[in-house]
Amino acid sequence: MTTRYGLIGAGMMGREHIKNIALLPDTDIAVYFEPDDGMAAQTHALVPNAQRAKTVQALLAHADLDCLVIASPNFCHVDQLREIAETRPLPTLVEKPLLTHSADIPFVETLSTGFGAPIWVAMEYRYMPPIAALCERADAVTGGVQLLSIREHRFPFLEKVGDWNRFNRYTGGTFVEKCCHFFDLMRLVLRAEPVRVMASASQAVNHLDERYGNEAPDIIDHGYVIVDFDSGSRAMLELCMFAEGAKYQEEISAVGRQGKLECQVPGPGRFWPAHLGPAPLPRVIESPRHPAGPVVTETPVDPSLLAAGDHNGSTFYQHRGFLELVRGERAQPAVSLADGLMAVRMGMAAQESAAAGLAVSL
Repeated sequence: MTTRYGLIGAGMMGREHIKNIALLPDTDIAVYFEPDDGMAAQTHALVPNAQRAKTVQALLAHADLDCLVIASPNFCHVDQLREIAETRPLPTLVEKPLLTHSADIPFVETLSTGFGAPIWVAMEYRYMPPIAALCERADAVTGGVQLLSIREHRFPFLEKVGDWNRFNRYTGGTFVEKCCHFFDLMRLVLRAEPVRVMASASQAVNHLDERYGNEAPDIIDHGYVIVDFDSGSRAMLELCMFAEGAKYQEEISAVGRQGKLECQVPGPGRFWPAHLGPAPLPRVIESPRHPAGPVVTETPVDPSLLAAGDHNGSTFYQHRGFLELVRGERAQPAVSLADGLMAVRMGMAAQESAAAGLAVSL
C-alpha cells in the first residue's frame, strides 16, 4: 500500500525531501504547497503527478494524505503546525528549527500532548553515517564522554527566496537556524541536559555589502559556544561560515577517561572546489589512551544517497525512520518535540550570550 505525503514548502530542502522519499518503497508525493512559482516549477519537474495546492488548508483537504513534511522557511513552522493541529493532525516531519521566537514556546509545549498525531523534528545531522557511528560508539570508546568538541567550517548561507535567511527575525539567529543540529548532537552524545551557555560571535565577512531596502543583514557568520551540562561534562561549538574549501566541513571529537573518538565529514559534493581534486571520504577515528595507533574507518556513503541531497545520505535514513513511524512499525519519533525545543532554547541562549557578553543559565 502506498504512503502518500503532503509537502509544505518545496524550496531547496523540500526538493531534497522529495528525492529521498522517492528512494523508499511504496511512497508518493500526493500534493505540495509552494507559493513561489519558480520553486513550484522545479518541484513539478520532480513530481509531475503531484497536485500543487494554493494554501495549506487546500493541501490538508486532500483526501488521501497519510503524513506531512514541513520544509518551509523557519518563521512559518509554528503557524503551519497550528493550522495542522486545528484542521487535520497527521504524522508530521517538521524541519529544524522548530520555532524562531520565544513567545511561541508555550504553544509548542502544548503540542506534545494535544496534537493527536506524532511529530518528528528533522535533525539530519544525527543520521550522517560517521556521526551516527560516533553517537553509537562514544561511551564504549571513551568510557563516558567528558568533553565534546564540534567544529563546522563551511560556506555562507545560500540564497533563498527573498533571502529571508539574512535576518535574525526570520531565522531565529545563526545559532538557532544553523546550529540547533549541533546542540541536539551535544545532548544526544553526552546524555545530559544543558545548564549554562556562553558564546562569543559576530558578523565579520558575509553579507556585509548586501542591502534589502534600507536594511543590512544582521546574522552572525562565526563564533564559539561553550555549554555546561548537568552531568559535569562540557561541549564546545566552533562555527565559521566563510571557510569554503575546508577539507572537512564537520569535525567532531568526544573524549573521556578511556580514549578519544572523532569523526570527520566533508561538505556537500556540489560545493567542493574541483581544483582541490577528489573530495575526502567521511571517516571515524578511534584513539584509546594507550594505543598501538589510532584506528581509522572510512564511512563512504551510497552514491545514490549523495545524489539525493546535501547531507551525506542522512535525509534518506531520517525518512526511513519516519516512514516506519507513519506505518506503525515504530512507536515514537526518534527526535521528539522536546528534543527540537531544547535545541532551539540552547541556540537562543547562545544568541543572547553573544549579544550580552554574559553566560546564560537554562
